Amino acid sequence: MWFHVLVMRMYRPRFRAAVAALIFDELGGILLFRHTYRKFEWGIPAGGLEYNEQPDRAIVREFLEETGMQIKVEKLLVAESSKEDRNISLIYLCTIVSGSFTESSEISEMKYFDVNDLPQMLLAEKNLIRWAVQEIKG
Repeated sequence: MWFHVLVMRMYRPRFRAAVAALIFDELGGILLFRHTYRKFEWGIPAGGLEYNEQPDRAIVREFLEETGMQIKVEKLLVAESSKEDRNISLIYLCTIVSGSFTESSEISEMKYFDVNDLPQMLLAEKNLIRWAVQEIKG
């Protein structure tokens, strides 16, 4: 993991832009990916914004590349700047439109979890999910 972070910092711009999707099922469960390259395997669907790419199109592209599935962006929930890793994240509320899951080199599984019983994952992502649940309900 440390090597991955070191390489990212050497070859990427000082500030990285990321996009992420929060997708809830009809019971209020949150969709998480099992990432093949993370210390904490489970996390929200996310990826990097490419140069000259619109953020809402970036999350659709990333999701398709990682799963073979098409999503629709409903709305931007929040844009935030991370103190820890020089990252600006644009978080979208999305829905799945079509397709069936196909494993990729980055994602080995996807699954809905009860928001009150999340797996071991990054604390920042858990907090984001909890915040989003309150924001969407409220």
